[in-house]
Amino acid sequence: MPLLDIQDLEKSFPSPEGGRQTVLDVPRFRLESGELCALEGRSGSGKTTLLNVIAGIARADRGRVLFDGTDLLALSEARRDALRARAIGYVFQTFNLLQGYTALENVLLGMVFGGGPATRKEAEERAAGLLTRLGLGERLRHKPRQLSVGQQQRVALARALANRPRLVLADEPTGNLDATRAGEAIEMLLGLCRDQGAALLAVSHDPAVLARFPKRLELAEINRAGQAAQGGRR
Repeated sequence: MPLLDIQDLEKSFPSPEGGRQTVLDVPRFRLESGELCALEGRSGSGKTTLLNVIAGIARADRGRVLFDGTDLLALSEARRDALRARAIGYVFQTFNLLQGYTALENVLLGMVFGGGPATRKEAEERAAGLLTRLGLGERLRHKPRQLSVGQQQRVALARALANRPRLVLADEPTGNLDATRAGEAIEMLLGLCRDQGAALLAVSHDPAVLARFPKRLELAEINRAGQAAQGGRR
């Protein structure tokens, strides 16, 4: 059984002209445990919407999103939130770090919501260990505004992996970094997922990032809404 199994998924939004515009129409998509996959798509093609639906942040109009056999769309909002915090890590394009908290505290907060290590000491050791591995051992007490963009991205990576999730979602994870830092960040993300046995589904339009993944698909290959949009531009 695949870790992630999407079936007949549809998501639409109100159109400025009236009616609704379909952004996602995914008949089937599967991701195996430990699989590292990148989806390529232009801006506005539905990449972020797809990740948000998988994570339970957004609701689909219809379909099924099976995570380890559990249909996320059938769960209550509270149960979806609890499952996401426990088993799904999310790397946001804009990092979404809490500005009033240190790097260590940002990672710890994610662990608290996800029911991480049993004791505070274990949680701090886990969080500090991840940040140190990512080159931030001397920045544990620094707040986001005291960190470079690249350092903030590493905090976001540590937070996403802190609870040892089975699935990591990454939305344009290097979109705010220059080419050198982007390469470093994606290699760190891939390495952490491999080490923890986590599946990774990333979306990007950067060829250099996409080329580092063992599996790479065009979003339009699985999204009929994207195919229709491409056809309309021809």
